[in-house]
Amino acid sequence: MKGLSKKTALFRHCEERSDEAIYYNGVIMKNKVFLEGMRDGLPIGLGYFAVAFSLGIVARNAGLTPIQGFIASFFCVASAGEYALFTSIQAAASFLEIALITLVVNARYLLMSTALTQRFDPKTPLIHRFFIGFGVTDEIFGITIARPGYINPIYNYGAIFVAIPLWSIGTSLGIIAGNFLPARIVSALSVALYGMFLAIIVPPARKNIVIMISVLISFAASFAFTKLPLVSQLSSGTRTIILTVLISSIVAIIKPIPEENDEKVIE
Repeated sequence: MKGLSKKTALFRHCEERSDEAIYYNGVIMKNKVFLEGMRDGLPIGLGYFAVAFSLGIVARNAGLTPIQGFIASFFCVASAGEYALFTSIQAAASFLEIALITLVVNARYLLMSTALTQRFDPKTPLIHRFFIGFGVTDEIFGITIARPGYINPIYNYGAIFVAIPLWSIGTSLGIIAGNFLPARIVSALSVALYGMFLAIIVPPARKNIVIMISVLISFAASFAFTKLPLVSQLSSGTRTIILTVLISSIVAIIKPIPEENDEKVIE
């Protein structure tokens, strides 16, 4: 009995050491994945910082303080969405108009989040799904979807930990700079944001004739809506909502994106 108790104690000791090893290995693995997310999120965050600085100039023109700009950027991590938000505030749009235009402009993130749900481990808790959905951007979606296997929330947290603060700080510094820089420089920096949007739409427009035609129609329709008798009386936010929904719906019906079919049909 005495020898048996020694064997039992030894077995329990080995079992405890094994549990400790598993725990520490798990912690090391989580830290490694988190650092990988930070590594991949750093260049994204630096790009966000430059764009957010220009957005900060727009926010400053809309009358926002650096703290308000930081909060707005922290909870709305979207360049087009924030631009629509700040310009709507500057145009004294109603809360309903601001909510609608932000929803329409950011609608693509609903599709991205839906796509990511297919990559989650079924056992992933809802809280992780919520925070990953909160941090979805075009770039973070890209690096997440590119990783093989199930989505590891720790990786996304690492990327978000770097990218979102740099985005928010960039907006605040843009507002601060706008308050101190001369008016001519502020005006020049405001133009930089239009250059960013051109950089977004020109490359795909050159590759896809449908996108090019859609962009040109959008420019022409936007100008026409400022001149036509009835719609010109609407606020700029309402006009943007109408044009965005109308043009995108018409193009989707007339020229839908063909579904990719990897399966070969054998006749």
